[in-house]
Amino acid sequence: MSQLSSLEDLGTAANVPAPQADAPVHVQKLDKFGRAYATGKRKDAVARVWVKPGSGKIIVNDKDFTAYFARPVLQMVLRQPIVATDRDGQFDIVATVAGGGLSGQAGAVRHGISKALTYYEPGLRSVLKKGGFLTRDSRTVERKKYGKAKARRSFQFSKR
Repeated sequence: MSQLSSLEDLGTAANVPAPQADAPVHVQKLDKFGRAYATGKRKDAVARVWVKPGSGKIIVNDKDFTAYFARPVLQMVLRQPIVATDRDGQFDIVATVAGGGLSGQAGAVRHGISKALTYYEPGLRSVLKKGGFLTRDSRTVERKKYGKAKARRSFQFSKR
């Protein structure tokens, strides 16, 4: 380490580049069939999702996703990561989902599709991250407590 005798010396000493911390390198993760696999979760629902190149079919629990998720809002939620990455009609998606209700299941499949897309095409990670599709929504129902009607609701009180 050299001695600093003036402000000019301080300016040149500060220009030394700091050692860069290596950013994590995201690589393609495929199984032996050329599919990317990911698990998505939302509320009490857990979805297992496989993504492979294809014509754009989405199968959820052995049904077409429009038959399984009849509400258009849930279909839109499911397709958000595909539309955000402009990969509509390029991937076949197979998902099995269990637990929770339909809304939680749609969110779980969306989370799983997003993760599987990043495993198949790591370049899509920044787009999906900015859209908030890779973050697991950890909100779940609070458990019921003893001596209460629900998690926090007390039984009705009457003075008589």
